[in-house]
Amino acid sequence: MTPGRHSPDDHHDPRRAGAGGPLTPAFDADRLAHELSAVTGHPWQRQRTHYAAGRIGPDTPTDWRVLPLRSPGGDPTRTDPGGPGPDHYAATRWLDQMPYLREILDEIPAPLNAVRLLALGPGAASQPHRDPKYALERGMVRLHIPIVTHPGAVLVLDGTEHRWQPGTFWYGDFSREHMVANTGPVRRVHAVIDALFTRELATLFPTEWQESLGDADVLFNRLPDPALRPSPPLPRAVNLPSGFTDFSQDTPLEGSTVPVRLTERDGDLVLTAAERGFALVHVVDGEYRYAGWSEQRTLELGNDHVVLHARHGRALTSQHVSLPAADSSPAGAWHDESRTQCAR
Repeated sequence: MTPGRHSPDDHHDPRRAGAGGPLTPAFDADRLAHELSAVTGHPWQRQRTHYAAGRIGPDTPTDWRVLPLRSPGGDPTRTDPGGPGPDHYAATRWLDQMPYLREILDEIPAPLNAVRLLALGPGAASQPHRDPKYALERGMVRLHIPIVTHPGAVLVLDGTEHRWQPGTFWYGDFSREHMVANTGPVRRVHAVIDALFTRELATLFPTEWQESLGDADVLFNRLPDPALRPSPPLPRAVNLPSGFTDFSQDTPLEGSTVPVRLTERDGDLVLTAAERGFALVHVVDGEYRYAGWSEQRTLELGNDHVVLHARHGRALTSQHVSLPAADSSPAGAWHDESRTQCAR
């Protein structure tokens, strides 16, 4: 297969192995390259992994450097994509120096998590790997806008070679095995955008893909309601299934219960479990997701009950929990009243 091209089947169905396809619109490659020059006057940091409780892993040995444009708390030193944690994602000071790219990001019809410039050095290559959370059935996608590239820079996505050109806009299923290599003489620089998949974002996909998505097992997130509904009184301590705060597994309503606390901080809700805090994002009608995660798991708060939702593609499982009266049960005791399964 010609590098950078895809079979007709790949364009028809984004769920196929190795799927990667162009989105609309394309952008001004010269303007992007000009803005890049404004933020390359200092060495970029190598990629690192950030773990729970603030632990930071070692630098990657690959010459793969990062400039964070959006990160948890707007931290300009975070080179990792982040995940659920105590802070909302926000722009870093570096994005202020790239107004055209900021304008592009503002027009993407989806909630954004991390946005980073990733620069792969000459002669550098990654190991084949997968990023499991960026899957349509989980409602999370990774998008690319190439800024600087070379014919010797290649992405191999599930066995298919791609050489995406500056100013173009791409989706790839990075939950599939992939690797990048740069045998060219210049750094390959892409803007890498982590977003929640929405019906509005799907309209940027090729027409054939949009048709197939009508029957695909994908999770469509809702665009957040800008008007936050006043939150109900919060229980000081409650019990949740342990899976609801364990993002390493895909069954959030499973496991023994663990105590959590719901508190307010600067007008935002924060869920704390085992001293680890998670910022919550209002979606609609009193339903909250985790900052840094999709609607794969949400928490719906009522005055006397909580409903836990777990989604996988179009499947929805809900668990209704009554909050006991303050004088009838110990604080934090929840009663599981029902568990239902229905199509979304």
